[in-house]
Amino acid sequence: MRRPIFIGWDLSSFTGWGVYSLSLALAWACDPDLQPICTRQILPDQLALDPLRQQAIRPVWADSAGFQAQLAELGGREVGVDAPLLVSLNGDFQRARPGETATLRGQPDVGVFFLESAQLEPEAVARAAAYPVLVAGSTWNAEVLQAHGLSNVRTVLQGVDVSLFRPGPRNGWLGDRFCVFSGGKLELRKGQDIVMAAFRVFAERHPEALLVTAWHCPWPQLARATEQSGRTAPVVFRADGAVDVPGWAEANGVRRDQVLDLGRIPNMAMPQVLAEMDLAVFPNRAEGGTNLVAMEAMACGTPTVLSANTGHLDLIEDDNCYVLREQEAVGGMGAPHGAAGGWGESSTEELVAAMEQAFQDREDARRRGARGAAKLAAMSWRETARQMKDLALSRPAA
Repeated sequence: MRRPIFIGWDLSSFTGWGVYSLSLALAWACDPDLQPICTRQILPDQLALDPLRQQAIRPVWADSAGFQAQLAELGGREVGVDAPLLVSLNGDFQRARPGETATLRGQPDVGVFFLESAQLEPEAVARAAAYPVLVAGSTWNAEVLQAHGLSNVRTVLQGVDVSLFRPGPRNGWLGDRFCVFSGGKLELRKGQDIVMAAFRVFAERHPEALLVTAWHCPWPQLARATEQSGRTAPVVFRADGAVDVPGWAEANGVRRDQVLDLGRIPNMAMPQVLAEMDLAVFPNRAEGGTNLVAMEAMACGTPTVLSANTGHLDLIEDDNCYVLREQEAVGGMGAPHGAAGGWGESSTEELVAAMEQAFQDREDARRRGARGAAKLAAMSWRETARQMKDLALSRPAA
């Protein structure tokens, strides 16, 4: 008999949380011991998969639809299931986030979280303490909870689909441009303002440089928050409310023809993009997890720049990337707590220097990319799924 295991948030090819749940579901669909069930409706327009992955997910889709029909008959009453339930938690350790089934209780509930701040209110700490086990997406996140006196936390890092994200040939779709990739939804925490400020300097030196962005952000208020740093001009929006990346670049002194914005693209399309990149840059101020987009870039062998803070620290080792070590402390929600570090403010000048180093010494860049790919080859979603399975099935109910 396959043991049920429930995933309590949406599956999607377009969001970080969605890729996480989809990757677990695909891995467990091939596990003879487990029957993965999604408690949320699986929407066809949210899945962009090849035919074989579609085949693998079909039983999960059918089992999930049957379970959701049973839930609907119960009219929203709280329901307990005799199986582990993975629960996505927000920064206050509440379940009431978009896509979460708040009326379901597992045996046990396994809280999964990616904190963006080391600062927690006492009420949030109390909610966290009530879970039999919490899964931290980075060593930094585990340290944050431990600094608040919690001992029910385990670290399980995200993975990458190593059958897709791996070193491969470059097709030359962008000609002989020097392509710099930056990904992640546009917000202050992700540091795209630092990218824009650094690329302005780099592009003036190297007219052939091209900034390739995957900055899709459906929340304008998050995008506007980048203006708080004072590094860039105000964010420019299109008439439909989406960020006008070329327009924003132009407002910051970067030519429109030096920017290519990819918009909203599915996860499976990213390997082809990353194969064409000369460099990927992530001067992020904080990452509650290990930064899935950065992991995928490294897995493809793309030379990568990482800020030496928070979740990025789980990826950095042995010259496998360019490291932004100048990390100015950040106050407010970005401040540290006890022994747990806080956000880091990267230097524009250090990022420019890293970009210049990658441009001038291509052989060294290739070596760093190869080392990064070697590390990420061992960080597959199947390994993440194995660790989550062992943790969920070994925990007693609350």
